[in-house]
Amino acid sequence: MSMELKKAIDQISKDRGLDREMLIDTLEEAVRTSVVRKFGDDLDVEVSFNEETGEIEVFQFKIVTKEVENEVTQISLEEAREHDPSVQLDDEMGFRLKVEDLGRIAAQSAKQVIIQRMRDAEQEIIYDEFKDRLGDIISGIVQRRDKSGWIINLGRTEALLPKDEQIPREHYKRGDRVQALIIEVRKEGRGPQVIVSRSHPDYMSALFKREVPEVDDNTVVIMNVARDPGSRAKAAVMSRDRDVDPVGACVGIRGSRIQNIVQELRGERIDIVVWSADVATYARNALSPATISRIIVDEDENMLEVVVPDDQLTNAIGRKGQNVKLASKLLGWKIDIFTESRYNEANAIGKGLEQLASVAEVPLEVFVEAGFQTIESLRNATDEELESVPGLTASKISDLRTAINFLSSAVGDTSDEHSAHAEEEEVAPEGNVDGEETE
Repeated sequence: MSMELKKAIDQISKDRGLDREMLIDTLEEAVRTSVVRKFGDDLDVEVSFNEETGEIEVFQFKIVTKEVENEVTQISLEEAREHDPSVQLDDEMGFRLKVEDLGRIAAQSAKQVIIQRMRDAEQEIIYDEFKDRLGDIISGIVQRRDKSGWIINLGRTEALLPKDEQIPREHYKRGDRVQALIIEVRKEGRGPQVIVSRSHPDYMSALFKREVPEVDDNTVVIMNVARDPGSRAKAAVMSRDRDVDPVGACVGIRGSRIQNIVQELRGERIDIVVWSADVATYARNALSPATISRIIVDEDENMLEVVVPDDQLTNAIGRKGQNVKLASKLLGWKIDIFTESRYNEANAIGKGLEQLASVAEVPLEVFVEAGFQTIESLRNATDEELESVPGLTASKISDLRTAINFLSSAVGDTSDEHSAHAEEEEVAPEGNVDGEETE
């Protein structure tokens, strides 16, 4: 019977991947706990596993005294010398206890402790295994759905694919095999919780690493990824080897590599963008396929003003603002899109305001603070409204009106043009994009 215990320990260690010494320590601690529960906390007991016999040995220790005050911890000198004639006062004597004498309840308690310790050890091993696999792609079987998302069976444990980490409009059923990226491993009371994602930008990066050898060996680097999961994505790449085309490497012969990734992402269209340290060049690449006339970089505001030909506005912004939104995410910059006609018009008005301020001998900022930001607003203002502007006298107002009439005829009445742009905006709006769809 005793050797069966040794075989059981060896088998459990092999089957569950648990450390054999840990199992023995757990077994010894469980028996010790049961002994203490039966005989009390005062009991001085030592438990050990005998490798040769395969038995659990339990020894109780008592102090040799003249008078016994506590029979659990002490033994009289006379009684002690019946066991060992050479024993002296204050010596410590050990007496072997039979494990069978613990009783059924104590044995059951020991079994529960062993099972719990084994479970804790197994969960710790699983946690240590998966916490070191953050950023790895795993494959599992869809097991069930709960209120948090889909539960994926990974074999030794389960993973959770939360609703907000799924690709929109992607449906699963029980038994489907699914791949995802490990993004978090939590320690919870019921065991380690592995959180996976299919919509995370890093999932696309991991897919490129798996499908493209040049990415795996770091010849081609994925600099950033911006995704509208299930619809469209942009990936910025660069090559560390001038002889390796980063876009061609990622696309593969006849698109074989990129198609494998697109297929895994359920048809998500992917634009491969060449990364550049120059933000203007990077932005031109990111806004492809639109043709860009010029880009004005405002580093203080982390903003780009992008000017496109009038017929390229739709391409630059994209369907529901998707193209410029993804470009903005990819660069990490705010992007304003202007058509050439509107940009030139805004510049003409801005220069005109500066000229009017110069004629009136009033700083441009004073006009702006007073609410006059266009030539049109100044032309429609009454004398009383203009007199409220600090520094404007009656003679200056007269000079101002003469200059306004001259500039208005030079620039032209822009009210019709603004209406045309407003109509254009309903189809493909111009405006700031900072992670939000353009309304």
